[in-house]
Amino acid sequence: MMMKRIGAWMLLALLTLVGEWYGRCYGCLEEERIGLLEIQSLIDPYRISLRDWVDGSNCCEWGWIECDNTTRRVIQLSLFHIRDKSLGDWVLNASLFQPFKELRSLYLEGNGLVGCLENEGFEVLSSKLRELDLSFNRFNNDKSILSCFNGNLSTLKSLDLSYNHLTAGSGFKVLSSRLKKLENLHLSGNQYNDTVFPSLTGFSSLKSLDLSYNELIAGSGLKVLSSRLKKLENLHLRGNQYNDSIFPSLTGFSSLKSLDLSRNKLTGSGLQLQPMRLGKLENLDLSFNQLNNSILSILSGFSSLKSLDLSYNKLTGSGFEIISSHLGKLENLDLSYNTFNNSIFSHLRGLSSLRSLKLSYNEWTGSITVNGTFFNSSTLEELHLDNTSLPINFLRNIGALSALKILSVAECDLHGTLPAQGWCELKNLKQLDLARNNLGGSLPNCLGNLSSLQLLDISENHFIGNIASSPLTNILSLEFLSLSNNLFEVPISMKPFMNHSSLKFFSNENNRLVTEPAAFDHLIPKFQLVFLSLSKTTEAFHVEIPDFLYYQYNLRVLDLSHNITGMFPSWLLKNNTRLEQLYLSDNSFVGTLQLQDHPYPNMANLDISNNNMNGQIPKDICLIFPNLRIFKDG
Repeated sequence: MMMKRIGAWMLLALLTLVGEWYGRCYGCLEEERIGLLEIQSLIDPYRISLRDWVDGSNCCEWGWIECDNTTRRVIQLSLFHIRDKSLGDWVLNASLFQPFKELRSLYLEGNGLVGCLENEGFEVLSSKLRELDLSFNRFNNDKSILSCFNGNLSTLKSLDLSYNHLTAGSGFKVLSSRLKKLENLHLSGNQYNDTVFPSLTGFSSLKSLDLSYNELIAGSGLKVLSSRLKKLENLHLRGNQYNDSIFPSLTGFSSLKSLDLSRNKLTGSGLQLQPMRLGKLENLDLSFNQLNNSILSILSGFSSLKSLDLSYNKLTGSGFEIISSHLGKLENLDLSYNTFNNSIFSHLRGLSSLRSLKLSYNEWTGSITVNGTFFNSSTLEELHLDNTSLPINFLRNIGALSALKILSVAECDLHGTLPAQGWCELKNLKQLDLARNNLGGSLPNCLGNLSSLQLLDISENHFIGNIASSPLTNILSLEFLSLSNNLFEVPISMKPFMNHSSLKFFSNENNRLVTEPAAFDHLIPKFQLVFLSLSKTTEAFHVEIPDFLYYQYNLRVLDLSHNITGMFPSWLLKNNTRLEQLYLSDNSFVGTLQLQDHPYPNMANLDISNNNMNGQIPKDICLIFPNLRIFKDG
């Protein structure tokens, strides 16, 4: 029997591999490829954004598209901010998307949509459509929305209309009869007031509703809504004008698991009615309000809470014992930007399930005393203490937090050298932020023990040493590395990091660049950087652009200011068409800058000031750089 099962699994695996191979070799379906090229000609006629949509190639390998590995059918189109802005408003003919018979997700965010052609709404789309994103467009009234939903779209489960210019909301009465299975509705960033609530009562299948950043004040309409939306699990009311009068209106949402009331005007006095009515609540966000410690005894009744955000309020350390004794399931706690004293740790030691604790930017009345009462948790994975007062022995004793994956202690006034024990025994650590302290000396060899580290920020300290002989060269998992504003010597060839295939962000401002023998100039790195800064070295230094940049094709931000000399290489712009920000100021470049030779659809900032280059900025610069701000000599 077991052999038969193994044989069946092997056959299934083989069929899956064949399907993936078939899809890669034979590409997408012809009718869908033609349909995609028609969309391209309509919304991107100059091929600025969709330049890899080329006739004759496999459209399943084009950007913005996802195909099913087996059927080769397009299942997702992610056309975020693609349409050429010079084309003005877009009245959509939804039949453009009819060739895609298995389309499940369609994202049309930020394309100037104002409505749909008459009798050409989204109901002509695939019967498998589940997600539709129309956010950041120009719908401004109910009629403009309803023009896109003329008939039944019973398969749709998620609709995003956030950040348009919608006001009345009465059209949702009609829309709810056409979207009977809708589970997620996003309406944030519009101009709705409380009159919108009665119009939403028909969406009886809703599980998630987002009305953040509107003009909601009273909240009384929520009573009507709560009696009809019995399945609602997630309610987001962030960034409105609510005060404590909203709390009685929430009692009917008995299935609610997540509630976001951040960035309102709450003091918490009306919350005492809620624990018995909102017994399933797991996630509560009350950040950016006016809460004081009187809220704590009320919150202790929410025994199912797993995540609690009380950051940016007026809380002090007293009274937190009641939280730790009643919220035994709490996993994530954010208390940043309050006014705690150093006793807060002892008050929280009863939270035995805690995985994430954020205490950054509090006004400590004294430094933290490190002892065994808090640092014995076997569950804590994330600890943020930025901008608090810490002694250096904090780092020596933190090794007891063996499960820790993220440690952030930036701006904590840490002095001295990094100890060779404690913090570097955290073998599970993935992110470490030690920036903006007063640490100095060489990096200890035990740093190399952190073999899982993906992010390391040690900028703005006083570390010394040649990076080529540092333990950083052994941490091949690094993706983000910031060395800026120290006293390091860093090889401009990047030779110490040639085998760091995961590296994407490298910042090395205000250190000392050092040259190496010519043999290292032509090494091909395994990494593909997205961000690189080699600017502003601490002494006068003149080098040519390093050769490893020739092999970087994914760069979005490149800063080489205040460093480089020599002929400006033509390959730099040719190889980096994805650049969004390029800073070349205050160098000694000579030669001609040929901007017009290559398209840069995402370029926003170009600084070539204070150089010796010649060449004219092309007159059609706005077509080459649609969103460009340019800085140049004169």
